[in-house]
Amino acid sequence: MFTGIIEEIGSVKSVQPGAQSMTLTIAASTVLADVQLGDSIAVNGVCLTVKKFSKEQFSADVMPETVSSTSLQQLKVGSRVNLERALAANGRFGGHFVTGHVDGVAIIREKRTIDNALYIRLALPEQYSPYLLPKGSIALDGTSLTIFDVNETDITISLIPHSQEMTVIAKKSLGDVVNFECDMLAKYVENMLKRRDAKEQPLTEDFLQQHGFK
Repeated sequence: MFTGIIEEIGSVKSVQPGAQSMTLTIAASTVLADVQLGDSIAVNGVCLTVKKFSKEQFSADVMPETVSSTSLQQLKVGSRVNLERALAANGRFGGHFVTGHVDGVAIIREKRTIDNALYIRLALPEQYSPYLLPKGSIALDGTSLTIFDVNETDITISLIPHSQEMTVIAKKSLGDVVNFECDMLAKYVENMLKRRDAKEQPLTEDFLQQHGFK
């Protein structure tokens, strides 16, 4: 479990491609302070497992499904990535519930600056529109953000100066893709309602007659 509060920006040192998978080696410092083999680190919002590490870097395998469905496939040597360690049980919860299981990629459509705020508009696949609402939460490249505006399947987020400096999304260009994860709580609610509705028998004439209504 993560919170979407990015701890540092790392740099990709190597990308070792497999047939459909890949192995990433990423230079970092803060997230390596207490790292152990098997620990989870979110890389641009994708939960990866540390398989090797030193004082300056760590390596993690990326499975075929993750390669095909996230922006990690576009990483190259020198790419900058958001990094966050999994939340400790006694940690401060500053963002929102983020699982590190990315839903898909959004495309940057517009960037504009008003005073100290950077507004970024992104397009998401249509099927995720039920989870998007103004003032709702979303994770973009692992960063916990508040949705500023929703227009059909487009959302606009606003970055304060601190977020512009401490995350990678502000440096991305029009047309670039960003990993997104919708609010986990919204997805649970929708799933429960679907299951409830599927179990309920529709109110028909036959149903009423079976239960004593003539």
